Amino acid sequence: MAVVFYVTGHGFGHAVRQIAIVNALAHRRPDVPIVVRTSVAPWLFSRSVRASVRLEAGPVDTGAIQRGSLDVDIPATLAAAQAFYADGEAWIAREAAFLTGERARLVVADIPPLPIAAARRAGVPAIGISNFTWDWIYEDYDARRLAPGLVETLETHYASAAEGWRLPMYGGFGSFATLRDLPLVARVARQPRDLVRAALGLPPERPLVLVSLGGYGAGGIDLHGAAASLRGVADVVATSYDAFTPGHGVHRVDEAAMYGQRIRYEDLVGAVDIVASKPGYGIISECAANGTALLYTDRGRFCEYEVLVREMPRFLEAAFIGQEDLLAGRWSDAVADLLGRPPRAAAPAEGATTAADWLSDRLDRC
Repeated sequence: MAVVFYVTGHGFGHAVRQIAIVNALAHRRPDVPIVVRTSVAPWLFSRSVRASVRLEAGPVDTGAIQRGSLDVDIPATLAAAQAFYADGEAWIAREAAFLTGERARLVVADIPPLPIAAARRAGVPAIGISNFTWDWIYEDYDARRLAPGLVETLETHYASAAEGWRLPMYGGFGSFATLRDLPLVARVARQPRDLVRAALGLPPERPLVLVSLGGYGAGGIDLHGAAASLRGVADVVATSYDAFTPGHGVHRVDEAAMYGQRIRYEDLVGAVDIVASKPGYGIISECAANGTALLYTDRGRFCEYEVLVREMPRFLEAAFIGQEDLLAGRWSDAVADLLGRPPRAAAPAEGATTAADWLSDRLDRC
């Protein structure tokens, strides 16, 4: 009675939160095989999943097409979605056959719509878990006019879900007939801050600002300029995604070596004082759950942004920095502002265990 997770390839945040749920479900129900279908890089799962999970590579949606970490190509996004969903009926038929062959008892989607339709075709209940839905995103891109039928198609598929489980800071979900609200889902550090800093060769006492922009890395950011602007205030940390030379006030963390030491990314987030990023659910929740402040910039046109910016002060300390200042390394004022605030306690992150309990209950009723 396998549970099959379908995870959008749009960014790392969706995969990260579903990994937290997968880990919790595997702990709660070790008797249940778990399959994950996604186009997300397999290494993200191999580094973070703490259970026996079978990964099936393949696209499940098209998400948003980005020119870089801070810029969405709207025409390309709508064109890719139209092309993908034009073949939707064939995709649904293939995936329904896959679910039948896997003896799937439950489908979880974050938050591609076609797997929900395939689950219905196979007679399997589907749960949509996310903080936004793609019909909501595309409608903001004027898809009803520019891509006729696209929003309506997605709405129809979402409407076939058994339930929609909304994460905090949500938007959309108008097509789901039954809704439930989950607490915050996030990965929580398991290694002490001092141990992580010592293992990674980071200064033990100095405030640290970690650049975290997903797979795009810190390309285009003047890291040494940022370090110069922060001299005497904080140091800058970036990871092995980025090609740069470490220097005074700039530290490079080799992620392969980090994971080899059993240190996870959430441990690194918990070991720094501030994360510099674009606002996405994944990084906001991870900062909140580890008591880390967020230095955020705008991310181009993506209607989730306004919801996140409005809601995230409930969970963490945050300060805005314009894209030009971020890229040029003019960080001193914003970082000093954050460091001058009283520390915020880590936010409770009980969503993964809650979701695992709900999924287990649903399995018992299937």
